[in-house]
Amino acid sequence: QVQLVESGGGSVQAGGSLRLSCAASGYTSSRYCMGWFRQAPGKEREGVAVFYIGGGGTAYADSVKDRFTISQGNAKNTLYLQMNSLKPEDSAMYYCALDLAYCSVSGGGRRFRDWGQGTQVTVSS
Repeated sequence: QVQLVESGGGSVQAGGSLRLSCAASGYTSSRYCMGWFRQAPGKEREGVAVFYIGGGGTAYADSVKDRFTISQGNAKNTLYLQMNSLKPEDSAMYYCALDLAYCSVSGGGRRFRDWGQGTQVTVSS
């Protein structure tokens, strides 16, 4: 059973930075997709960034391009999201997700199979 555990959320002022981490366990495939998604109160969940593990491809939502970077840790079961130049509109619950076949930042992650519990990011102006 796949388990995903996020960490690194918190409160920061606009312009600041945070790094989110996601530790994954319980899978055996060498190729799979991991991604970050977020949901703010009253809004639909949206994709932030995805990383195709084993292939190296990444994709970002337009709203975070050039500010956020998704990467894989040296321990290959760890996924990071480095968030720079944070804006109040980045405030949301951030979720890590994994799927063995599907890999897209669009669609709100509806086709991703496994999800973490989320970590809160709050950016104040």
